[in-house]
Amino acid sequence: MKKKVLISDNLAPVGVEILENAGLDVTVKTGLSPEELKKEIGQYHGLVIRSATKVMAEIIEAADNLQVVGRAGIGLDNVDIPAASKRGVVVMNAPDGNATTAAEHAIAMMMALTRNIPQATASMKAGKWEKKRFMGREVTGKTLGIIGIGRIGSIVADRAKGLRMKVIAYDPHMPAEVVARLGVEMVSLDELCRRADYISIHVPFTKETKHIVGRDQFKLMKKDAMFIDCARGGVVDEEALYEALTTGEIAGAALDVFAVEPTTKDNPLLDLDNFICTPHLGASTVEAQTNVAVAIARQVADYLNTGTVVNAVNVPSVSSEVLAKVGPYITLAELLGAFHMQIARGGVERVSIEYFGELADMETGPVTVAFLKGLFTPILKDAVNYVNAPIIAKERGIEVVEARSSKAEDFTNLVSIRVSTSEGENILAGTVFGKNEPRLVRINTFRLEALPAGPMLFVFNRDEPGVIGQLGTTLGQAGVNINQMTVGREEEHGRNIILLATDTLVSKELLHTVRGLDKIDDALVLDLPTLNG
Repeated sequence: MKKKVLISDNLAPVGVEILENAGLDVTVKTGLSPEELKKEIGQYHGLVIRSATKVMAEIIEAADNLQVVGRAGIGLDNVDIPAASKRGVVVMNAPDGNATTAAEHAIAMMMALTRNIPQATASMKAGKWEKKRFMGREVTGKTLGIIGIGRIGSIVADRAKGLRMKVIAYDPHMPAEVVARLGVEMVSLDELCRRADYISIHVPFTKETKHIVGRDQFKLMKKDAMFIDCARGGVVDEEALYEALTTGEIAGAALDVFAVEPTTKDNPLLDLDNFICTPHLGASTVEAQTNVAVAIARQVADYLNTGTVVNAVNVPSVSSEVLAKVGPYITLAELLGAFHMQIARGGVERVSIEYFGELADMETGPVTVAFLKGLFTPILKDAVNYVNAPIIAKERGIEVVEARSSKAEDFTNLVSIRVSTSEGENILAGTVFGKNEPRLVRINTFRLEALPAGPMLFVFNRDEPGVIGQLGTTLGQAGVNINQMTVGREEEHGRNIILLATDTLVSKELLHTVRGLDKIDDALVLDLPTLNG
């Protein structure tokens, strides 16, 4: 019997053809309500979506036969990945299909903003001929500042250099020498804001990048600077942008993305003459939609027909035999990777992974890949998966070294990972208790035993009485519940670390309060993956 695939969002016809040619029974039903999808999904083995369909837990619960969800594109905010993983449903995306398209749209927005093309078009269609009103300027010789110079940002840089622009960039996670090879100067965010004539942002939306451009950054910019965001809504503070445009702090802005989409006429930015926008068209080209349709159709077909896993965000590409042996360490490694990135300062330059005990004799390649995926996820979100994580490491010039030792002093198996950055290094070590209980057992010189998952507060404090009481009171008064606490001691220097697992993420305001407490040296908020099931 043929396996059945439901396509619930608009997909380029070539994608349908690939699935059908692979011998699958394909049904296209777009615009289904959640209730309709819930009733329909039970008969299908595969589901292909874009951004409209919401594959939440109740949908997955009703999907008795579902084996794979394929997203034709990058973003997976509309898929409940933990729920899918719990049910054994593979979630795939197509992260590389629209990089060029997104970069070109940023360049197009920059040129349209510079030459007043949308405003002049509207004026002419209104029967006017206002040649003097829409005086533009040249981009040749101007400085473009790029915030986030990963795959898309580097393409923007290349195109801008073709326009004879000088390019500078801010990206705390990219090694300076890698950026230098692009012919781009690495600078701080403040320096970029002060020097750039144009600023284009290319970062995913994370707790680190939320409102990365706000009032303080706009105040540093030139009066004739122009700002472009074709990345993600929420990375710019739209209220601050409105103020900067209306008070003359900057000359113009162009957005393809908004904090709330679809945006409406109620958004005051839409009333401004020095603001232009498009309705999230960054990936909307025939070529990009064809690319992602082809990619996801092939991936879904390969998985349903042969079990081959490509670009999965929740399942590594390994055999069932290997997965049975090292699966718990794959989970551990991904958690340690996310932990490492969130405590690191500077761009990652080297990763050294050492396997101890029985683990040293196992196939540990998938564990290393899982660590790299975890390392990049906090900064790249859905653009990284188990397939491309090693490629991203190579593109960023990160050296990855593995070592093995059959001796393990304290644990039967141990994974120790040293991450070196441009500003220092950190060492984390972990093991697995029982059959599948990941534990963090070392942070640099501190020994402890903690489950590194979910929202956490990581505290550095002096080893003196009263600290834990202060923390508990402060968090409790703010309505934050502590569900687990682990203390690591370093008696020689009288220092402690405290890891608090919380029900919700600690806010920036509460973090500031915690850092101000007596005997607290520093504190960090960690947003780690949750364990499946």
